[in-house]
Amino acid sequence: MDSNGDGIGDLRGILSKLDYLEWLGVDLLWLCPVFPSPNVDNGYDVSNYCDIGPEFGTLADFDLLLAELHRRGMRLMIDLVINHTSDRHPWFIESRSTRSSPRRNWYIWRDGRDGAPPNNWESIFLGPAWTRDDATGQYYLHLFSAHQPDLNWDNPEVRAALCSVACWWLARGVDGFRLDAITHLKKQPGLPDLPDPDGTGCVPSYEAHMNIPGVLDFVHEFARESFRRHDAIALGEANGVSSAQALEWVGTGRGPLDMILQFEHWTMWSSHPHDPLHVPTLRRILGKWQQALQGKGWNALYIENTELPRVISRWGDVGTPRNQSATALATMYFLMQGTPLIYQGQELGMANTTFHDLSVFNDVFSRNRIEQMRAAGQMDDEILAELALTSRDNARTPMPWSDAPQGGFTTGEPWLPLNPEYPAVNVASQQQDPGSVLAYYRKLIRLRRQEAPLIDGRYVEICKRNRRIYAYVREAADGSAIAVICNLSPHPASYRHREWILCHPDLLLSNLSVAPHDDTHSLRLRPFEARVYRVRRRTASD
Repeated sequence: MDSNGDGIGDLRGILSKLDYLEWLGVDLLWLCPVFPSPNVDNGYDVSNYCDIGPEFGTLADFDLLLAELHRRGMRLMIDLVINHTSDRHPWFIESRSTRSSPRRNWYIWRDGRDGAPPNNWESIFLGPAWTRDDATGQYYLHLFSAHQPDLNWDNPEVRAALCSVACWWLARGVDGFRLDAITHLKKQPGLPDLPDPDGTGCVPSYEAHMNIPGVLDFVHEFARESFRRHDAIALGEANGVSSAQALEWVGTGRGPLDMILQFEHWTMWSSHPHDPLHVPTLRRILGKWQQALQGKGWNALYIENTELPRVISRWGDVGTPRNQSATALATMYFLMQGTPLIYQGQELGMANTTFHDLSVFNDVFSRNRIEQMRAAGQMDDEILAELALTSRDNARTPMPWSDAPQGGFTTGEPWLPLNPEYPAVNVASQQQDPGSVLAYYRKLIRLRRQEAPLIDGRYVEICKRNRRIYAYVREAADGSAIAVICNLSPHPASYRHREWILCHPDLLLSNLSVAPHDDTHSLRLRPFEARVYRVRRRTASD
């Protein structure tokens, strides 16, 4: 929400919407970076860790927001970007000033090879992961944009400085951190070339800097010297961590973090963006994460974030039954064991936006992809078709608060065009509609709080072979249990009761009306239908 008409959401804008968050049932607010930044990567290129970007407000505004959240019994988690800084950060400016700079070793500098970069690593944002600095004649490493030089975590001075940053915010009263790109802090020793069988000269380099042995030592130290000294939340973005490795990161009394954002269910879409949801694969991935941490750690549950296009455009149906697919997908993930995260607008069932021209794209990865595809000879309409499906800008359009001009988000020109659906898909209209996606999310939050099995109950997968239904039971130690049964396909699907008994009076939540006796012996689920029942195990007497 923009409070001053400059077209950019800000802290006072968020402050003005806390009544909405409280009404919805949110008890933790996670802010993407609000530090000073050139905004090459939407704030993930930080130029000052201990201040607020002027477009977002002031430290006084931040303190006011924090105090008001705490007054309401809510918490605030901020995004902390510690793998890299902006190239305009004073640390990097000093580092690049001369080879003898005291902060030279705060970043990763190397000589080139015959006019080429030090190795053949490709940046995550495409292109070489190295940029030559003319002033000193050396190259610096950047796993992301060239404007985001990587910090050298092997240097204890860097680690100490970043711990000080975290402690500064904790002393200010923040309740925790989402730690960006946490698995990339350690690079493969020696920064070797990677195999290049196709002779491209620049190859994807994840294997050289993602979850490399030694990275957990860095995270343990960071935890010990900062947030573990406080009652603080620590959520790590953990690309490359498998469910088998999860306990090392978040195991109770063992791991340095409280939760991690795993990437496995994300990659099942990004590898095949045109394919419909393959329910058995999703069930296998999410199920193994539930089993791996059951009673030993805690999951972070999500289906949308700032990196991903909208979920109903990926796995749902944006046609007539939009509410059905949005609420079915919500039910599926929200009632697993862990902390469910809702990305802004997800609770409205927002779909991907509409792009008419390549000049509209703001996301740095999308802009790099445009250059790459043009260089390969692809036409603009081909490029637009791909990015309309994959661009991160799909999820970053401003929040639609009403059907007023610019969705009530701003009185000025928004920094990114609103999704053109905002006159129909907005907060004000859905708050008045008991059948809306927003109303359903509110019910999910309330149900999760009211039912103990949905917090501590173990995850028991049911209906394991069905290719359309994702179903599981959350069973508490006292035997009380709740079944979550979701048809995640655009086709009808059937579920027959076997091990668990359910009946209509025990229906706790559904996204479509259910007639009495419609569930006596089996369920015939309509497309994208979801139901939640209180259940009990079948016994011999049954």
